[in-house]
Formats: sequence, C-alpha cells, structure tokens
Amino acid sequence: MIDRHRTNGAQSTAAFFLVILIIVALITHWIDVTRDVVTIWGILQLLRLYPGRIPDLDLMFECGDKPVITKHDFRANGGPTPPPVFHYCGDESSYDIVFPDWSFWGWPELNIKPWEELKEDLKEGNRRIKWEERQPYAYWKGNIFLGAARHDLVRCNASDGEDWQARIFKTDWYQEKRQGFNNANLASQCNYRYKIYVEGVSWSVSEKYILACDSMSLIIKPRYYDFFSRSLLPSIHYWPVNEHDKCRSIKFAVEWGNNYTKKAQEIGRAGSKFIQENLEMEHVYDYMFHVLTEYAKLLKYKPTVPKEAVEVCPETSICSVKGSRKRFRIHSMVKSPSDSLPCNLPPAYEPAALRDFLEKKENLTKQVRLWEESRKFRK
Repeated sequence: MIDRHRTNGAQSTAAFFLVILIIVALITHWIDVTRDVVTIWGILQLLRLYPGRIPDLDLMFECGDKPVITKHDFRANGGPTPPPVFHYCGDESSYDIVFPDWSFWGWPELNIKPWEELKEDLKEGNRRIKWEERQPYAYWKGNIFLGAARHDLVRCNASDGEDWQARIFKTDWYQEKRQGFNNANLASQCNYRYKIYVEGVSWSVSEKYILACDSMSLIIKPRYYDFFSRSLLPSIHYWPVNEHDKCRSIKFAVEWGNNYTKKAQEIGRAGSKFIQENLEMEHVYDYMFHVLTEYAKLLKYKPTVPKEAVEVCPETSICSVKGSRKRFRIHSMVKSPSDSLPCNLPPAYEPAALRDFLEKKENLTKQVRLWEESRKFRK
C-alpha cells in the first residue's frame, strides 16, 4: 500500500505532481518542458474519454530519459520502501511505473504528428514502396551523440574496407532545428528493407515508428523497455542484433533477409501489424486507465489539492498555444466520451506462463546467434 509519505518521497526526482479529483486535473510543476506539458495533455484526453471513471489519485511523474527509482537504493532487507514514480521507460534495475510517452500526442518541436495521424501516414508510406522494391540495406538516421551505442553504430556504415550492408545517416540537429525539422518525414523513410533501432541515452520513442514500416526491424539489444515492447518476440516481430558485435550482426541479418526474402517480409509485416493493431489509441488509453486505476487502489489516503496547484483543462491548453502545438492538440483531442467501457484488464501472467514466455524469447535470440556464428542461412 502507498501512504502520503511514500508519494511525497518522490518529489526530488519528479517533473510534476498530478492530482485527479473526480474529473478535474490539477498540477504542481517543478520542471516546464514539452514532455510534461504534452503528457498532461494526454491524461486530460483520458479524462475526456472516460469521464468520472478515473478514481481520485495523486502521483509523481518524471519526464527525463532514464528511470530514477533504482533498486540499488531500495534493498529488500531493511531498506526504505521505494516511492511510486511514473515514467516513460524502465529497466531491470529500476522500479519506475511505465506509462505511454508524450509523442503519442505529437512532438511539435520535431514536426512529428500525433500517433493516430502518423500511423495512417506510415500505412500510406508502406503502400507506396513494395518491400521487394526497397533498397536492400539496413537504414538508420538520428543523433549519434545520444549514447555510446549510437556513436558505435557509425562504424557500421559502408567504408573502403568493408560494406556492412548498413546505411547510417547522422542528423545535423542544429540544421534540422533551423529548418523546423521539415526533413523529418517518418513515412518517407520506409524505403529500405531493413530498419535499425538503437537506444539513445535510454529507450527512444523512435521504436514504434521503426517497427511500423513493414521493413524487417533490426533491434540492437536494448536495456530499457516502454509499456509495450516486452511483448515483442525476436525473429517473429523483429531481428535481434548482437550489441557486442553490431556491424557483423547487422550484415548477417541483411544477407539472411536478402536470401530469404519471404521470411524477412513476414517478420517486417508481423512487427508492423503488432504496432498498428496493439497501439491503436483506444488501447493506449485503456492501458493508461488500468495502470492509474490499479495505482489508485493502493493509496491509503484521500488525495487533496496542494495550495500551489493549478487546474488544467483541454480548452485552455489549446487556447494557450499557437502554430503546430495548437494543430497537434486539436488533432489529438478526444472529441467525445467513449460509448463503451474500457477493455477488461487481462489476468496477470501465471509464474510458469511468464517463465515460458521469457524462455521462448531467450531461445529465439540464441537461435539467431547460432546462425550468425555458423554463418549459415537457415529458415
């Protein structure tokens, strides 16, 4: 159970404190950045979709890149109880409560549309270029200075000594910013048979965009996860890339896919179908609904409104912004309450079933590693 002391214990790590009473959202800011503003906008849409169904609660939300509640600081034997903090990602060494990231409602600074609109653009991009007509290489474009893994990935570009079958493009962040990120058309990047996902400082919002392209996604083994990615299966939804030998692993994946094009297309389409179907906004909102509802059940106190709290509502949130920010909020706004109830919360994994699922993921990855080591193409 969660008492007020535990919730307040997260104040030093959180970006904002949110209180929901009946259907009113009130916030206390510690940091004012795009991520927290748009995340609050997303929660307001949830309240519009299911009015009166979210129980009273308050919570702390962190908007930085990395998880903040580390297991090392809260040992099981005699250590303090970890405070509950909501965040966009987690890893095996953290206790952060994973929540959908801000980009589902658009990222105006990078000219990335709200997810519901962008999904349709990606579908159209997939239809424009058939898989067989796409360039037979692995593609990645991004900021190479966000994390060692990305900086290391540059070595996998074609050079005089070796063609690793990868085409790596560095984003000139300052030039793109001056141009308003007009070149960041994600749907136009579905023109390679293989697309690479690599983490930055931590998990990256680009994962869903890469998987939605129908190209076979080459995922360099990640450390961090978001709210949906742990359900993905290697060699079924994506191709696992060895993080310790990226270039050879990428080259093998491309050569394998170009030899077994039917299977490569199946993997690409399975990953894209997973994203298109499971990340419908109604499912994203239902996840938000259930995680907040289950969290509220653990509160041992009645939430109250801090003196410094400010009430927020969709109408004022739209009127207070201009340009693409206003356009994205209008496009991502829930127009009316849902005619149906949220989906039923599925039962928790039985320990044996969860163990079997994790073993399956591990075994599928091991099989790919064995193929790489033998350098043999096998179906």
